[in-house]
Amino acid sequence: MDQSHIDRYKSLDFFARQVVEGFITGRHKSPFHGFSVEFSDYRQYNPGESTRNIDYRLYGRTDRLYVKQFEEETNLRCQILIDQSSSMLYPLECHGDIEHPNKLTFAIYAAAVLVELLHRQRDAFGLTLFSQGPDLNTPCRSSRLHQQYLLSELEKLLAPNPTNKSVNQPLSNSKTPPLTTNIPASIHLMAEQLHRRSLVVLFTDALVHPDQQEPLFDALRHLRHNKHEVILFHTYDLPHEVNLDFDTRPHLFIDLETHRQLRLQPSQVADAYRRQMTSLFDSLRLRAMQYRIDYVPIDVTQGFHQLLLPFLLKRSKSH
Repeated sequence: MDQSHIDRYKSLDFFARQVVEGFITGRHKSPFHGFSVEFSDYRQYNPGESTRNIDYRLYGRTDRLYVKQFEEETNLRCQILIDQSSSMLYPLECHGDIEHPNKLTFAIYAAAVLVELLHRQRDAFGLTLFSQGPDLNTPCRSSRLHQQYLLSELEKLLAPNPTNKSVNQPLSNSKTPPLTTNIPASIHLMAEQLHRRSLVVLFTDALVHPDQQEPLFDALRHLRHNKHEVILFHTYDLPHEVNLDFDTRPHLFIDLETHRQLRLQPSQVADAYRRQMTSLFDSLRLRAMQYRIDYVPIDVTQGFHQLLLPFLLKRSKSH
């Protein structure tokens, strides 16, 4: 393992810790307050700290201040699913750039952040990477060793290498077939393999026509039928993929999954394109509501705060 590999892993781990720490300290009330815990031990009270957990009955017997320590229960299992099809690489030049991430980069760092959050709560977490089928599928565990393993697997997706087709996808002159995805098949498989009630988190750009969304939601409904809770994080690049915000000149657009090319002037199709995207978002939101799935649209240009609060709210309801 070369130094750049080690440095990138360290930065992924460090980044996740910093985001979680910043989120916790930035809230007036801890998002962890009220989570299910069990008594673990006593320790001596230190002057200046909160008096909330002082055991006054023990103080009456010993004339000393002791604080109750608690151990959070591992009562949540969370499986994180990441769509790593070629369309998730948009924009190509931003892969691995956390300052201006593409959709896959955002999903990778977001997964690292959620794993850090789950590890702090002693919850169990697993990771599934899929394209045509599951390319990686780990069980749910809560150990620091398991967390490091998942971070190392996520890190592999950030740096191009000869065996990682998803991050080395050339464009139209490529002899390598594009990496498409079969989301419904992968989700159906996960629904059968997750034997215990879990929280399932899916990162995908969901780039399917509204008329072709039924297979996706059939698979998500399979998860719900098996008593799993589901969060669909719909990732997209708002300026370009939704608003079609390009300068006024002809552009060559290339489909990252089929390599089909289309040269056009964006301003000539912008209105019709935006109507189509609005229809896509409305359809996803409506179907998710119908099947009691948490639908969270995520603009990858807007940071990680937009996923942490919805995740914590869903987590607290899943206990």
